[in-house]
Amino acid sequence: MTADAVFAAALDTAQRTATAISQLSSTEEVGLDTAYATQHALIARRVARGERITGLKLGFTSQAKAQQMGVHDVIIGTLTDAMRLDDGAVFDRRSAIHPRIEPEVAYLLASDIDGTDVNGAGADRPLSELVAAVAPALEIIDSRYRDFRFSLSDVVADNTSAAGYVIGPWTPFDRAGTPDNRAVRLEVDGRVAATGSTAAILGDPGRAIAAAARLAARHGFTLRAGTVLLAGAATAAVPLPDNGLVEATITGLGRVSIRTHDGADSLIPGGTR
Repeated sequence: MTADAVFAAALDTAQRTATAISQLSSTEEVGLDTAYATQHALIARRVARGERITGLKLGFTSQAKAQQMGVHDVIIGTLTDAMRLDDGAVFDRRSAIHPRIEPEVAYLLASDIDGTDVNGAGADRPLSELVAAVAPALEIIDSRYRDFRFSLSDVVADNTSAAGYVIGPWTPFDRAGTPDNRAVRLEVDGRVAATGSTAAILGDPGRAIAAAARLAARHGFTLRAGTVLLAGAATAAVPLPDNGLVEATITGLGRVSIRTHDGADSLIPGGTR
């Protein structure tokens, strides 16, 4: 087996069994190309089991997030239907190792996008032609590495720690516009856990489209019409409670929520994973 296949198998097992492993970089040097090859091999394993790719996500788009994780570059990862949860659904905490949660801006893509749409001959295309709708979102991240510690290549290989995502109500882009500098509030059981602004996402979340197109072209991803792009976190991530309610609100876009449960008692009413 190639190195990326070996790494992908280890990360896949860690995710499926909710068991942390050592960093890949703790035993050998892992370059960024190998890390993205590992991520593609990891997603191929999930697709082979019947999962369907539903979109892409960006990571480390905010200075707060990059500082929290100790990395300094934007990265891209893959979303599948097995990660998607309905607004208000219940997430089984036992399915994750040490999950955290963060508020995000989600885009519904209106057309296929490549590098020329934002950097080349088609760079004059407005966002209204590229984005159909905007929504508040929550992303659950769960590093498969011990102590939630990793290098840039480690986290890329681990599909950018993606574990789950929830999309709130969609607002057509022509009505919502680019959600620049909107207030963001993250609450856990009714208490404010973090506040911020969508401006934390690359200085303007509209820039996420160009960043995603650039990274997709460079690392072998595809941005397809009808799929989701998570633009990045507007605040630092907070620990996901074993049992509780997490809600995020973005001014002008609305609210999105998820409940969590650790299986100790009967399921919380109001949704299932």
